[in-house]
This record gives sequence, structure tokens and C-alpha cells, in this order.
Amino acid sequence: MFGLQKGRYRARLAGTDADLRAAQRLRYVAFAGDSAQDDSAAIDADSFDDRCSHVLVEEVASGRLVCCFRILPLAHGGEITQSYSAQYYELSPLADFEGPIVEMGRFCIHPEAQDPDILRIAWAALTRYVDEEEVKLLFGCASFKGTDAGAYLDAFAMLKERHLGPKRWLPRVKAPNVFRFAARLKRKPDARIAMRRMPPLLKSYLLMGGWVSDHAVVDDHMNTLHVFTGVEVGAIPPARKRLMRAAAQ
Repeated sequence: MFGLQKGRYRARLAGTDADLRAAQRLRYVAFAGDSAQDDSAAIDADSFDDRCSHVLVEEVASGRLVCCFRILPLAHGGEITQSYSAQYYELSPLADFEGPIVEMGRFCIHPEAQDPDILRIAWAALTRYVDEEEVKLLFGCASFKGTDAGAYLDAFAMLKERHLGPKRWLPRVKAPNVFRFAARLKRKPDARIAMRRMPPLLKSYLLMGGWVSDHAVVDDHMNTLHVFTGVEVGAIPPARKRLMRAAAQ
């Protein structure tokens, strides 16, 4: 299902406790930033890890883990309250979504790994899975580093102008601390600045026709601002879908 090798990298499912711990360690290194050096044994772990499948992207030659993410398959929208995202967003509008849905979370790339092919093989592996399992919706939390919304005003203004979710699916506020960018921002976004400040994973979602919530959650624990992001597989632009499927072969 996730067994895919392209050039220098391969994607596979974690199969052992050691695999999972390696992913949790990489997550800590990626999310904790400079403080990751303070504790060489620290990991990022939560109660959802045991319920998810974990995808590892490794260098073929060295076996070094350079990227990981986890997926939580759900049978339909009625199960969305079981997701990680449901801790932060009131997702009842999506309860009527029909067909298999998958939450993608804890996506990270090692800070020292800059090769764009890493992101490409991660998406190629996910594309293969989506096709095989006939997934209808991908969703998750797309994160901005830090909790200062002022650093990302053009990015949020662009999300408001071009990428808000359909009203019938739009998540409602649940978290105690949120930035209601769709209601508060009146500015016209500077597209150049907006795209420079947009997280790479969110850019990938948007290229696939993805949409976002109208507010960002201020997550002090993870030191991030995040928006709920959904990608309706049937709405992915045909040209983009062809490119993704070609990469998954």
C-alpha cells in the first residue's frame, strides 16, 4: 500500500515499535526547533499514535528517516469526532460527508533535509493509498510556526480571499483561543509575501483545490497556529490529479 521507492527515497509503513519511536523522535526534532538539542531522547507522542498508521520516508542508501506522517482512516463523516482535529474544531457540519475519509497529521520533514523530492514521494505514497482505498476526503490541521498571527497576515488574507471552505462543510469554533482571520482581516493580500509565508504542506493542499476553516487555532502546546484543511478528492483539478498519479506509479 505505501511501499514506494523513487530515486534516493522510499516510503513505507512503520512496522515495529522502533519505527514508531523513530517517527516520534523526528516529530520532536521538527516541532521543537532549537530546543530539540536539549534532550536527545525526547519524543513527540500522544494518544492518537496507537490508532494511526505511520508513514516513513527514508533515504534508500543510508536508511535515514527524513520525513514522516500519520493517517487515521474513518469510514465516513459520521466518525470525524474521533479525529485529532476534532479536539480543536467543531466538525459537526462534516458529519454528513459520505464515503471514506482520512485524517493526515503530524507531517514533518527533518530540518536538515531540503530535497523537494522528499515531499514529492510523500504525496505520491499518499496518492496511491487514496486511490486504492477510494478515499473521498483528506483533512487535517495545517500549521504555521509560532503563535504570532501578525507574522502571517498576508497569508491569512489570501486564505480568506481564495480558499475558505464551502459553508456546508465549514468547521465552527471550539478551541478557547482562536484568530478569526476571515472576520477580522480587511486587507488585500500581497500574493508574493503570502506565498512566502505559507507553510509548504498547506501550499500542497491548496494546489489540490484544498480549502480551510475561517479561523486559526492558537496552539500554545505545539507553538503553532493551525487551520483546519480539507481536500475533496473528487474536486482535485484533473491536471494536478494526473501529475500525482504519475508520480505514484
